[in-house]
Amino acid sequence: MSGQAARWPAAGSSPTARSRELLLDGRRIADDTDCYVIAEVGHNHQGDLETARQLLQRAKECGADAVKLQKRSNRTLYTAAMYERPYEHRNSFGRTYGEHREFLEFGANEYAELQRLARRLGLTFFATAFDVASADFLASLDMPAYKVASGDLRNLPLLKHIAQFQKPVVISTGAGALEDVDRAVETILRINSRLAILQCTAAYPTDPEDMHLRVIETFRGRYPQQVIGLSDHYNGISMALAGYLLGARIVEKHFTLNHAWQGTDHALSLEPVGMKKMVRDLRNVRRALGPGTKQVLPAERSASIKMGKKLVAAHALPAGHVLGEADLAIKSPGDGLQPTELDTIIGRVLLRPVAPDDDITLDLLARPMPSV
Repeated sequence: MSGQAARWPAAGSSPTARSRELLLDGRRIADDTDCYVIAEVGHNHQGDLETARQLLQRAKECGADAVKLQKRSNRTLYTAAMYERPYEHRNSFGRTYGEHREFLEFGANEYAELQRLARRLGLTFFATAFDVASADFLASLDMPAYKVASGDLRNLPLLKHIAQFQKPVVISTGAGALEDVDRAVETILRINSRLAILQCTAAYPTDPEDMHLRVIETFRGRYPQQVIGLSDHYNGISMALAGYLLGARIVEKHFTLNHAWQGTDHALSLEPVGMKKMVRDLRNVRRALGPGTKQVLPAERSASIKMGKKLVAAHALPAGHVLGEADLAIKSPGDGLQPTELDTIIGRVLLRPVAPDDDITLDLLARPMPSV
């Protein structure tokens, strides 16, 4: 399957029945829209509800469209050996990996409180479901969308379970080959057409040479009805802008209030100043692209006159003089007859005398009398 071009049909429709767009919590995302920015909080709230509130508020101030958390049912997600594994270092919140994960996990009360805050802020709030129990937990809260992490790209039972909720699904593709993406996309689209696919590199942070942004174009060609995006783990904002130019219309970026906080994700996350700049620049990139037609813009008029050139008299000339090339000079400002007209006025007759640097205008000129 991966060796041939694919055109994936939407669930319950013909292959050409819909355009590349996704409606997520009332927001239309398509090729002609601004980038949809997801501030990935994950567990950067460090298990503290007040910190999570502040992250939502700051994300809204930065212009993000959505905030996303991560939800795990830790006891059933991990093997007993992994859950009980010692996990004592500077980024740990518990003696074992299980204790660490449980410390960071929010329950129904915290999620409900953050949902209420997000509604007041006008911010979309959803989460990544790492297992079926977590997906059901999020469904009980009527989440507007579901994120699937790169680690579950091959977890077809979870993909099917999430797809059947018939809410938008955003899937990351890190550490996956094209056949893995094909299989995941086909699995979801058989059930649910509301799918966005994010190019992702599962390295934290990601070096530039590992970003492979051109995969965005590959995905756009391969899945022509799906919104394509970028889950960006690069330590900066430039890759998100390049991703938008290549066709990504969703950008997911980790978000924190302080790079120095305890936890592995903070160092590669954007602080508010960086998130605000990224959102600003993504909005400006769309405005800067323009319609693709080359034209003289109103904003250029002043510079065009100041730096442009016009035709003027090179020296004093009497009335009746027949203009030659030596009689004309090209000088700024460009608020007169343009140099493109030079050849059309050579040989014409001055109707009035002119001084040096006087504008040569068409109303000063007559055509010479034909010779008898």
